Amino acid sequence: MELFYNTFNLYVLDGGRNASVYAMTYNSDLKIKEKRHPEKRKNPDRPMGRKPEWIRVKAPVGKVYKETKALVNKMKLTTVCEEAGCPNVGECWEKKHATFMIMGEICTRACSFCNVATGKPSALDQYEPLRIGVAVEQMGLEHVVITSVDRDDLEDSGARHWVKTIEALRFKVPKTTIEILPGDFKGDLKAVDLVTQAKPDVFNHNVETVPRLYPTIRPGARFFRSLRLLERVKDLDPSIFTKSGMMVGFGETKEEVGQVMDDLRAANVDFITIGQYLQPTPKHAPVDRFWTPEEFQSLEKMARSKGFLMVSATPLTRSSYHAGDDFKKLKEAREKKIVSAY
Repeated sequence: MELFYNTFNLYVLDGGRNASVYAMTYNSDLKIKEKRHPEKRKNPDRPMGRKPEWIRVKAPVGKVYKETKALVNKMKLTTVCEEAGCPNVGECWEKKHATFMIMGEICTRACSFCNVATGKPSALDQYEPLRIGVAVEQMGLEHVVITSVDRDDLEDSGARHWVKTIEALRFKVPKTTIEILPGDFKGDLKAVDLVTQAKPDVFNHNVETVPRLYPTIRPGARFFRSLRLLERVKDLDPSIFTKSGMMVGFGETKEEVGQVMDDLRAANVDFITIGQYLQPTPKHAPVDRFWTPEEFQSLEKMARSKGFLMVSATPLTRSSYHAGDDFKKLKEAREKKIVSAY
């Protein structure tokens, strides 16, 4: 018998009256690209080309990978690992690391780089926080990363659901550190405050690309809205680590990437991640070019010189890649900085 507490109720998960906890099913229509990305249907096909050697990864086939996949399916959970077609899914799931995606598998926005389905989402599932907590407990995670689709259809953009999820994790796995990766809440600082007050250990929000490319790459968002969100979190609770990530390969320049670094540091962001954009389908934004491993090393050196506590810049870097190990390094870096200040 499992017990779960949230702000309002105590649920008993016994397979009886609350068997509906497991009633959600994946929408099979989303496997059809025309239904998954209706807004991209009229886009011309863009050649995807051949990936360079440093981008290729092994297909996921390991025993632990299959066990992780089975647990995710059993708990009827959505992961960004699958929805976004992450190239690191084999490596991460083999280590029982998964990034859970809450509030459904359908996003209200239509970023041209993203493989998450776009459309009209279903109502929020009140039992989802419970299933996240149980799954993290069963996987024995020391650090968990939770992301979400954008829910512009909701008055609070899902802020209260975020709070319930964090509360569920604190109750089920109090020793597990929590990293969240929400959207921009449409710039609603009250929603940002609500989630920040739930005290995640890491508040991650990605700027994704340079400001010049927002109209074509991230049309539903605003660069300086994202900066304000990150700054607000730090103003409200300096103890929370802030983190942001971006991709290269859209046509940005190194100078523009450097300016984004400066803007993030001005917002007191602790950790930056930079990875190579990979085109999910011919209907998505094309890859302008593949940055070389040497160029990523140069970006890492530049970011460190600007004062970030942590930097991850490699072709296969993603927001939650090695997140648990990086969180430990992040804490060590802050402690070292505090000591050196005296």
